[in-house]
Amino acid sequence: MTGRRYELVHTTTYRYPGPVTTSYGRALLLPRDLPDQRRHTAAVTVDPAPADAAEHRDWFGNTSSYFAVTTAHTTLTVTAAATLTVSRRRAEVAALPGLAWEAVARLVADGGTGPDGVPLVDRREALLPSRHVLPSDPVRAWAAASFTPGRAYPEVLADLAHRIRTELTYRSGSTTIATTQAELLESRTGVCQDFAHLMLAALRSYGLPARYTSGYVETLPPPGRPKIRGADASHAWVSAWVPGAGWVEVDPTNDQFVGDRYVVLGWGRDYGDVPPLRGVIFTEGGGARPEVSVDLHPLDADPDPASAPTSVPMP
Repeated sequence: MTGRRYELVHTTTYRYPGPVTTSYGRALLLPRDLPDQRRHTAAVTVDPAPADAAEHRDWFGNTSSYFAVTTAHTTLTVTAAATLTVSRRRAEVAALPGLAWEAVARLVADGGTGPDGVPLVDRREALLPSRHVLPSDPVRAWAAASFTPGRAYPEVLADLAHRIRTELTYRSGSTTIATTQAELLESRTGVCQDFAHLMLAALRSYGLPARYTSGYVETLPPPGRPKIRGADASHAWVSAWVPGAGWVEVDPTNDQFVGDRYVVLGWGRDYGDVPPLRGVIFTEGGGARPEVSVDLHPLDADPDPASAPTSVPMP
């Protein structure tokens, strides 16, 4: 298999102010194994060592890792390590099927079977409101400029991504997971998960199936500065279903379709389906904010460094 080879290490550390007697956690930190993304090795390790651990596939096919640490501890470290090859080709508007967006929405609404042979009822799940993506009049009104009558659906996807990139400002810490799309449009500042949620809300408002994708993107440091190991970050983007092309990946934060610099971790309806870590601790002290280090390290020479984003997107 040809493509870009990567070594991925994602480390999360919790330092508690007092002893924790028990930690129960669930991690979604192992990249998916896909036709255009082959996972060679992958493992999650926990320190202190868990008394119980298991893996399973969730509803969306993501690898979910469970652990229970029963040794008293003040520090908990969860590390996911993987090696993989990504051969994903970046979609191009001109090369995608040019069906109008209204025709795509009618196709899904009418049901039956899609061009890929999958029953279209399976696509409707990606239309439903979810905890963090809710239909609203402000979102539909904002998105209307992209949904001109008869416009080819790939052009709509590219235009939405471009507008999010140019009309909104990326600012770390400006939002929380509870921020709604209407609030985002008022403030015009957010981070990658906000931008992905906004694009999802826009597409679903017009009857078009779309899902939230969590993963990583290889970035380059500013000119003249070396890349710092461990300074990469998790990222989020959108997968939109295009008849005849399948799920097409679009990154509104960086205003581009997704190629071989992106590693897919998992997907779902919104961020709530694919958080990297969640769990419960038992302690008389307080909780702790996670310290996160991510390193997506290419194992091959870079044939086209100019194509990598230079900003580091934070979730």
